[in-house]
This record gives sequence, C-alpha cells and structure tokens, in this order.
Amino acid sequence: MAEPERPTTSAAEQSRTTEPAAPPVAGLLLAAGAGRRFGGPKALAELDGEPLVRRALRTLAAAGCAPVRVVLGAAADQVAALLPDPAQAVRADDWETGMGASLKAGLAALTQVNGPVAALVHLVDLPWVGAGILARVAADANSETVARASYDGVPGHPVVLGRRWWPEIAATARGDHGARDWLATRADLRLIECGDLGSGRDVDHRADLPS
Repeated sequence: MAEPERPTTSAAEQSRTTEPAAPPVAGLLLAAGAGRRFGGPKALAELDGEPLVRRALRTLAAAGCAPVRVVLGAAADQVAALLPDPAQAVRADDWETGMGASLKAGLAALTQVNGPVAALVHLVDLPWVGAGILARVAADANSETVARASYDGVPGHPVVLGRRWWPEIAATARGDHGARDWLATRADLRLIECGDLGSGRDVDHRADLPS
C-alpha cells in the first residue's frame, strides 16, 4: 500500500517561517503638554470623535511598535483614563519645563524594559501622521539608529532613537528642544522621506481640527 503523499512546503512558505522577526521598536508617545495656545491639553481633543491620545496609540500599534509608553503631565488623570491596554502611562513630574522633561522621563521608563533596540518618539498632536509613516521610519532600526521623518526634505516627526543613545539624549534633553540639540550634532542622522504619505502637519489651534 502506497504511503499518502505528504503536503509540501513551498519555498515562499519556508522563507516566511524561517525569516527572523524584526527587532522590537518601542513606541514613546509624548502627551504631557498643557496646550496653552490650543486652549487645553491636546491629548484630550477629539478628531472624528476619537481623542487624539487614543488615535496616536492606535497608530503606534498599527505600525508594530511595542511596548508603548505614554508620557503624561497636564490633566494626567484624565488622559490616563483614556489609555487602552497595553499602553502604560509615565508621569513627568517636571513636564511644565518643556518637552525635554517628557522625553527624559519616557526614555528612563523604557530603559527598564528589556528587548526594544530603539524608541520611536511620536507626538500626540500629529493626528494625520499615519501608521505607514511610522513603520517606514522604524524599518530596519537597530540599537544605533538615528533617524527621523522628513516631508519634502523638511525634517519632522516621528524620530527613531537607537537604545545605545538613550543615556546621551536624556542627559542633554531640556526645555522645549527635546532631542533637537542632540540630533543637530549627529552626522549619522538619516532623513526618511515621507512626503508621499502625508504632510506631517501638527495641530496648533482648535481651528486646525475640523468641527
């Protein structure tokens, strides 16, 4: 009696099963601002009925970022109540001093997590920066990556920071500059053109959001 034929695995299927998984890139969402010009914390503002903080977290998840940490400051309790699992809140006690404090707090929290080779830093007031942009900038990231999105050649967000650089960045982050001063010193900064996927524009005033 002949043995039944065993199912064969195509070369494409074998490639998929043996392909190593990409190293994890953490998501770091900065959402601590009071939004003084905006008239309140932007994290709580809504677009299409969805709070901007939830929209940003959904985008980070769709781009494959994990784990995700959200840095809170203004209206921290209200914003924290909107966070879905598995995103975790990080409170920046000195958030009022500027984005540098938020970045420092977020990187300190991620340093306690084993695994991620880099952090993708995203801002809560960029609701039109989609998952495709985040994924493109994070592609092929490693512990030494220094990369950021650009739009028609103009540098923007998000920014990807390799784990090797987190202590340096935290030591220099201050005021509203975040990592800007540190990035300005980097000859190895890669600009990833994303103008074909969006404009990278932010929300600055209430009128920027459709009513």
